Amino acid sequence: MDVAAHGKLMIKVHHLEHSRSQRVLWMLEELGLDYELVRYQRDRRTWLAPDALRAVHPLGKSPVLQDGELVLAESGAILDYLADRYDSERQLSPPLLPAEAPERMRYRYWLHYAEGSAMPPLLMSLVFARLRKAPMPFFIKPVARMIADRAVQGFVGPQLELHLQWMEEALGKAGWFAGERFTAADIQMSFPIQGAAARAGGLQSQPHLQAFLQRIAERPAYQRAVTRGGEVDLAAGSR
Repeated sequence: MDVAAHGKLMIKVHHLEHSRSQRVLWMLEELGLDYELVRYQRDRRTWLAPDALRAVHPLGKSPVLQDGELVLAESGAILDYLADRYDSERQLSPPLLPAEAPERMRYRYWLHYAEGSAMPPLLMSLVFARLRKAPMPFFIKPVARMIADRAVQGFVGPQLELHLQWMEEALGKAGWFAGERFTAADIQMSFPIQGAAARAGGLQSQPHLQAFLQRIAERPAYQRAVTRGGEVDLAAGSR
């Protein structure tokens, strides 16, 4: 199960290098919480997580948060849990009530949009980039590259541009994704934007997204998370 009864042991984060789990460290640093960091390295050939993560969660993915007897996967669910349990003054999330308040609705939307809509085309671009460089018989390589290029040009690329423009317009209307103040939704949204900057040809046409990355990089809690968890190279898996 992802969720069990809660205990009182120190929070533990199972942290995979160059991954979504960096956001969990950042959230914990923003909240000023103590936590134990368990590090995992990717397989340098497949770029997948090691099998050791399966002992923590059946899917063998990261991030995984342990808080007492609670074991929770999925970055959005983890940030939501941390905000509800530990952010009593709602500094990183809007008030719970009224649930239909505009800021609350925007917060909820972007918290889920990051993985549900923004990440799929980015992951597809990574897959096709790896396909172009994958070892294969010489007579198959031109066909594989043609398929990858057509998929990127005909579908993945336009989808990426559509989503980047949507995010750009959202930040053009307010200082942050949920409104005029920084929230956990911005922490959650950081990963796809950083991924787009690293993998999808940069953000030359998205000045608001560029400014967003600059602002989050200047936050002390973000810098502490990077110091503790390591620099995140989101282009590494496509090389």
